[in-house]
Amino acid sequence: MYYLAADFHLAAVSAAALVALATGAAGGLAFRWSERERRAEPAPEPLVPPGAAAVLQVLRSSAVLLDTSDAVVKASPAAHALGLVRGQRLVSDELVSMARQVRRDGEIRQVELEIPRGPLGGDTLAVSVRVAPLGAHLVLVLVEDRTEAHRIDAIRRDFVANVSHELKTPVGALALLSEAVLSASDDPAAVRRFAERMQREAHRLANLVQDLIDLSRLESDDPLAKAERVDLGEVVEEALGRAREVAAARQIELVGTTPGGLHVLGDLDQLVTGLGNLVGNAVNYSPDRTKVVVAVRREGDLAEISVTDQGIGIPEQDLKRIFERFYRVDPARSRVTGGTGLGLSIVKHIAATHGGDVAVWSVEGAGSTFTLRLPLLGDPPAARDNRADGGVLELNSGSRTT
Repeated sequence: MYYLAADFHLAAVSAAALVALATGAAGGLAFRWSERERRAEPAPEPLVPPGAAAVLQVLRSSAVLLDTSDAVVKASPAAHALGLVRGQRLVSDELVSMARQVRRDGEIRQVELEIPRGPLGGDTLAVSVRVAPLGAHLVLVLVEDRTEAHRIDAIRRDFVANVSHELKTPVGALALLSEAVLSASDDPAAVRRFAERMQREAHRLANLVQDLIDLSRLESDDPLAKAERVDLGEVVEEALGRAREVAAARQIELVGTTPGGLHVLGDLDQLVTGLGNLVGNAVNYSPDRTKVVVAVRREGDLAEISVTDQGIGIPEQDLKRIFERFYRVDPARSRVTGGTGLGLSIVKHIAATHGGDVAVWSVEGAGSTFTLRLPLLGDPPAARDNRADGGVLELNSGSRTT
């Protein structure tokens, strides 16, 4: 009996071992079969083609990849900076519509559009859009911001139109006056009167041509490319000197004050032209027997050059536009003074190219103050010592005292 039980137990253990061995073999075969099947399955195709993401990062144009549901798969930094993408969607409905058309027929499309600058509307962006299929499932949208180029084109067109108008006015006046002189050749008084008007119109025409030449030269010349150390005391003195004869004829007192040792980096002639235009305007628009003051002071790392007059002032609605080319607050007064409407735009350009700016404060009937701000150069030790001693340069009707 004992041996029979032992034999039965041994048989049971052997059977269990055989079952375990069979199960392990089956599991191993199943694993190898699954591995073979997995290797046989093709790898899924990546949604964004290899290398496309790297290309999008370096494109100058704003680039956006859309999938079949018009969701944004990838967008370049320029696209986010331009505000074309919000979340996973394109902001512009026009761009989405173009992408759908391209997805349907596979044809590349290019168009000029105006799209909102932000979600609340307001200003718009002028853009050039090119949409093309990319692979089987993606659409590539390329957007180039042309807003600045369109603005420059508009300025150029307005400039040409304004120049044409401004040139026709004195030329037409000269033609009419010459006919009047011919018809009044037997009247010496009339000839003299017409000749004086012809001289004024010729002077106005010459000023306009000179301002156009100056503006063209300034726009093509970078003052910092050949910059030199410029003493602001010299700039003030020369600018006042240009207006001294006209001011003396009308008994307008010119006063200039500046601390010694203030220097900027730039072009002396351009700075004198800019400040001279401000002084000239102050004289032209001031009553007789008044005062024009040019003052220079240090404000941190900036020099502030202010030109203050006791003239007619500028209406508040005109303050934002007076630095535009050919804009004149009082066209009738400009015809009398020979103004061209380019003087203040030249000042603004000179200030900008020297790293500064120009601002205006004015009240009608109380006068105006134009302030030209320029970055200062570090002073050499000798100049700092002189300023510490309280040295001040004063200019009054052409005299210099320290």
